[in-house]
Formats: sequence, C-alpha cells, structure tokens
Amino acid sequence: MDETKMGAYTHKVQYYETDQMGIVHHSNYIRWFEEARTDILERAGMSYRAMEEKGVIIPVLEAHAQYKTMTHYGETVEIYVKTKSYNGITIVLEYEVRDKDTREVRCVGETKHCFLNGEGKIMSLKKTKPEIHQIFQNLS
Repeated sequence: MDETKMGAYTHKVQYYETDQMGIVHHSNYIRWFEEARTDILERAGMSYRAMEEKGVIIPVLEAHAQYKTMTHYGETVEIYVKTKSYNGITIVLEYEVRDKDTREVRCVGETKHCFLNGEGKIMSLKKTKPEIHQIFQNLS
C-alpha cells in the first residue's frame, strides 16, 4: 500500500489487547482500523461527532482482515488508511498495519461503509452534504 498523504495513525499495543502468549488478539485489529479511520477523519477536518451533528452517520457494512505476522505486547504499530473507492453513497477503506520499527506488515484489511441520515435512510453526500462530500473526495 502506498503511504497515504495523511500519514499513519500510531498505536502502542496494550497488555489487555493480548492473549496469554502476549500476542494481539485478532479482534483488536478491527478496533485499530476504527481508531485510524477516526483519526484520519479528524485530521481531514470532519470528526464523527461533527458529522453526526450535521445529521450523517456512517455504519460499517463489512469488515475484513488478513493477518500476516503476529503483533506482541509492547510493540508499536502504524496504521495506514487509504480510500479504495468512494461514490458519495458508500466508501471502502483499506488498512495496512505495520510494525513501527521493522516496517513488517502485521495485518491488512478493509471496511465498507454507507452514509445514512438521522432517520437511518441512505443518503448521497454529494447531493445533500457537499461540504462533507468534498472532505471524502479529498481523501480519495
């Protein structure tokens, strides 16, 4: 994956994220995807909270992860987020989790989201929220 223009989200592995062997439990990578996604949106100028205040919610429709190598307690990872596709109604984001020191890829994955209004109905950001649409367009 090309490193995004937004840079990486950095996460230090916590003890509670690991199993008895000190290896990160697989479910945590999906949580890290969310942390990185939240971070990149905040840095782009539109937090989840700000979007919700403007009547836009972004549920996850799909989440996939492919585990490459193990991550251990005490390590620090960098998570890169890249837009795979965006059409104003849905967005697919790709993630790459790398060891900060060795640059070894730990996990890759993607999430798919849609945009809903306050009543839970699908909306086109391009038509109804052009200022938010532009932010996602800039991430593409």
